[in-house]
Amino acid sequence: MSFYKKLEASWASSKSLVCVGLDPDLQRIRKCLPETDRPFEAFGMAIIDATAEHACAFKPQFAHYAAAGRLNELKTTIDYLRDRHPDKLIILDYKRGDIGSTAAYYAREGYEVYGADAVTLNPYMGGDTLEPFAAYEDKGAFVLCKTSNPGSDELQGLELASGGPLYLHVARRAAESWNACRNLGLVVGATYPEELAKVRAEAPDLPILVPGIGAQGGDLAATLAAGANAQGTGLLINSSRGILYAEEGPGFAAAAAKAAEALKLEIQACLQA
Repeated sequence: MSFYKKLEASWASSKSLVCVGLDPDLQRIRKCLPETDRPFEAFGMAIIDATAEHACAFKPQFAHYAAAGRLNELKTTIDYLRDRHPDKLIILDYKRGDIGSTAAYYAREGYEVYGADAVTLNPYMGGDTLEPFAAYEDKGAFVLCKTSNPGSDELQGLELASGGPLYLHVARRAAESWNACRNLGLVVGATYPEELAKVRAEAPDLPILVPGIGAQGGDLAATLAAGANAQGTGLLINSSRGILYAEEGPGFAAAAAKAAEALKLEIQACLQA
């Protein structure tokens, strides 16, 4: 199955645009779980089971696991998600960007070692850095376009001599010349709905991963108005801390389920309006 078909199937089966970000933080997890040797794994599995009915995708954040020396728990968490909830898309938040054989090894790591359906990539070293990832025709890659952080305009907003900002040039390339295998998407932050509307105009058919809802204060209604397609899909609305740490205590999983459901229902209400 192609990546786009897999994504469309996940939207359809879940009736949701919610992507749950898995950003484990050991100090916060310790408030939720009793002592365990594998806290990231236990926490992630509990969150997955609690929120799966309300989500189309999950996005484990690689650096959170790597910096804690818990990549083995990342692997077992992804394996668990694949086994228990095979209809959910798995996006490894990776943000890789390198050249030649190194990029090829990163692609092999993300897709074959960890088993992700998609990864996030930094394209600002040029389109050739995306090629080893795009060569996996049944896998996807979400390309950083207009990111949610306050400093993103420092480079991404630069006006080109040919006209228009750099991020729109990235959007056009991802929709056209970089996307020969039809498996690329974009990353655009919910903190920039006007820019999201411009990206959608340049890339009408690409799926867009949208961070910035929840803890970063993105405007959900404006985001959906700017980026949703005619079918009411086209977006993956990511929430991490707002779902994971809705309650920091023994009831964390039930609170996460309520937060994910609330986001799903709010998205549906906005789309209907």
